[in-house]
Amino acid sequence: MGWDEGAVFYSDQAQFPRGGPGGDPTRHSALRKFKEFLRGFTGPTGDFPYRESLVHNRDHVTVAIEDLDAFDAELSDRIRKSPADYLPLFETAAAEVLASLRSKVAGETGEMEEPVTGDVQIFLSSKENCLSMRSVGADYMSKLVKIAGITIAASRVKAKATHVTLICKNCRSVRTVPCRPGLGGAIVPRSCDHVPQPGEEPCPLDPWIAVPDKSKYVDLQTLKLQENPEDVPTGELPRNVLLSVDRHLVQTIVPGTRLTVVGIYSVYQASATQKGAVGVKQPYIRVVGLEQSRDNNSNGPSNFTLDEEMEFKEFAQRPDAYAKLCSMIGPSIYGHSDVKKAIACLLFGGSKKRLPDGVRLRGDIHVLLLGDPSTAKSQFLKFVEKTAPIAVYTSGKGSSAAGLTASVTRDGSSREFYLEGGAMVLADGGVVCIDEFDKMRPEDRVAIHEAMEQQTISIAKAGITTVLNSRTSVLAAANPIAGRYDDLKTAQDNIDLQTTILSRFDLIFIVKDIRMYDQDKRIASHIIKVHASAAASSTGTEASDGENWLKRYIEYCRATCRPRLSEKAAEMLQNKYIEIRQKMRQQAHETGRAAAIPITVRQLEAIIRLSESLAKMRLTSVATPEHVEEAFRLFNVSTVDAARSGINEHLNLSPEIANEIKQAEAQIKRRMGIGSHISERRLIDELNRMGMNESIVRRALLIMHQRDEVEYKRERHVIVRKA
Repeated sequence: MGWDEGAVFYSDQAQFPRGGPGGDPTRHSALRKFKEFLRGFTGPTGDFPYRESLVHNRDHVTVAIEDLDAFDAELSDRIRKSPADYLPLFETAAAEVLASLRSKVAGETGEMEEPVTGDVQIFLSSKENCLSMRSVGADYMSKLVKIAGITIAASRVKAKATHVTLICKNCRSVRTVPCRPGLGGAIVPRSCDHVPQPGEEPCPLDPWIAVPDKSKYVDLQTLKLQENPEDVPTGELPRNVLLSVDRHLVQTIVPGTRLTVVGIYSVYQASATQKGAVGVKQPYIRVVGLEQSRDNNSNGPSNFTLDEEMEFKEFAQRPDAYAKLCSMIGPSIYGHSDVKKAIACLLFGGSKKRLPDGVRLRGDIHVLLLGDPSTAKSQFLKFVEKTAPIAVYTSGKGSSAAGLTASVTRDGSSREFYLEGGAMVLADGGVVCIDEFDKMRPEDRVAIHEAMEQQTISIAKAGITTVLNSRTSVLAAANPIAGRYDDLKTAQDNIDLQTTILSRFDLIFIVKDIRMYDQDKRIASHIIKVHASAAASSTGTEASDGENWLKRYIEYCRATCRPRLSEKAAEMLQNKYIEIRQKMRQQAHETGRAAAIPITVRQLEAIIRLSESLAKMRLTSVATPEHVEEAFRLFNVSTVDAARSGINEHLNLSPEIANEIKQAEAQIKRRMGIGSHISERRLIDELNRMGMNESIVRRALLIMHQRDEVEYKRERHVIVRKA
C-alpha cells in the first residue's frame, strides 16, 4: 500500500552522483577489477605485495599508481579522472579482499565464524613530477593532483561524520544519510517519506534533526602547505593551500616538514557568514597519500643514480678533492681561501651523535663572518643560500624573534591557536643565513641561543607548550661597532656581541679590507674581469651545472657518510686543546683581562666537528690526524686569531711611549673634572698645543675607556669623565 503516494524515495546519490560514470555495470566491474588487482598483482620479484601488506597492516595499504597502470590502464585512468567516485570502491574492495584473506576465528560459542574486518584506507603514491601550486586551477577540479611544499601549520584533530543519523521530529522515523568526504557536509532531504495515517498530522517540511551520538565519525585534520622557498618566483609571496587529511594520516605531520602530497583537488563553502557570490567556493586538497621528503632515514642513496654515485666516489678519491671543492665555493669571489674552506665545512657538516642517556650532540657547524664593508660577506651568504640543499636567508634588521623561531597565530575560522614555524624551523636540516647580525635587537638574538646549541626551539605561548626541532647550521655576517674594523681597539670593543653567542660559533672570521698595492691591483683586475666576462658567460650553463653538481654532492655526502675520530686523532686533539687553553691563560695573565672570544669546551667540540666534515668531503668514515691538523689550522686562522687581534697595542710599547701615554692621561684628568664633558676634538686640540702627539692622546683615551674612567657619548664626539 502507499506506493503511489508520490513520496520521495531515498537513493545513495550523495556518495555516487548520477549512478557513477557510465551507470552501475561499470562500477560493478570496477569493484571486481580492484579486487583482482589487490589479490593478484605480482611484484617484480614474483611476490604479491598488496596481499601481503593487507595481511600485515589490516587498516591501510599504499598503492602505487604505476602498478595500477601496469595492471589495467583504464582503471588507473578512471582513478585519476574521478577519484572521488572510485576511491570508495577501491576501499570497499580492499575490505572484502581482507575479509577473504583472513582465516576464520573461533567465536565465543566455540563455532567458527567470519572475522570482523574494519574499513581499509587506501593511500596512493605516484612517481610523476609535481605540479606547481600556482598552476593548479579550475581545470584540475575533482582530479588527482600531486604537489610538494612545506607544512607551515597543523590544526588540532576534529571528528568528521561519515554517516549522519537523522530523526523526524514528528513521526520519530530514523534515517541515515552519508556525508561527503573531506570538508563537505551532508545532504539532508527536505521532507519525510512517512505516509500519515487517517487523522494523523502530516510531517512538515524540514522535519529532520541530526542525532550526533548515533552518527559514525572519522578523524580529520587540516594542514597548511606552503610552496617550497626555491620554487617561489622572485618578488612574490609564497602561496599556500589547505589540505585535509583523515583517518591514519592524522597527526603524522608536524609543521616544518617537507611533503609531497597526492590528493583530490576539491572545493568547500568557506563559511555561511561570508558575503559574496554563492557560486564562489574555496579550493582545498583532500589528501589521499603523502610522503615526507628528506627524512633522516629515508634520504639514503636511493634517490641517486648509480652513475652519480660512481662519479661522486671517484671524485672523493682524487688527491685534490678538498681544494677543488673549496674553489667551487663562491667562484666569483677573489681570495678569502680560508673563509671558503670554512663554508665548505659548514655545508657538509659534522656527524650528529646520540649518547646512551639521550643527550644529543649537534653535528652542525656555525660560522660568523665579521668585518669591513665590501668584503663579500653577503655574497658568501647568498651563495650558500643557493647551494645548500635547504636554506633560508634573513636579514637581521627585518627579522624578529618570533619570525626566526615560531609564532602562535589564531585561525580565522575556528578561532583556535596554532603554531607557525619560523625561519629556523623551516630550515631544519639545512642552513640559516643571517645578514646584518649585529643590527638585530638583543632580545631577538637571544632567541637563537637555544636553536644554535640544543638544536631545538621550546615555546610556551597562548596555552601551547611544545618543542620544535631546528637542526640547522647558522652562517651569520656582521659589521664591527664603528662600521669598520678599528685596529687601535681591542677585539672586545670591535665586536659588539655577547660572549654567550660568540662561544656558540665554531669559527669566527675577522675579514679586514687591507690596503695593499699588489692585492688591490689583483682584486680590481678580478672584479673588472668578472664584469667584462659576465655578459659573455651569461649564456653558458656550466656555472649552474657546477652549482647543481655541488648541491647533489653535498646531499650525497650528508646522506651516506658519518665519520668518527680515530684514536690517534683523538689523542692529538686533546694535547692541542690543552695547549691553546694554556696560551689563552697566559695571555689573560699578561694583559690582565679576559679574551674577547672565549676558548671553551664548545670550541673543542667545534674542532671535532670540523675534522668530521673534512673527512665527509672525502667520503671516508674515519677522521685522521691530517683532518685534525687542517681543522686546527682553520680554527687558528679564524677564532684564535680573532681572540688575539687588536690587543697588542699596549703590550709592545716602548718605555718612552708608555711614559708619554701616562703624561697624557695625567693631563686629561687635570683638564676634566669628574662628571664634566668636553668634545673629543677640542680636548685633542688643547693637548696638541701643549706639545702632545695626537695618536698618543687617542691611545691614552682608549686605555682610560677600557679602564672605565671615561665614557663616550653622542657617537663618540663627546667624552664624559667618570668617577
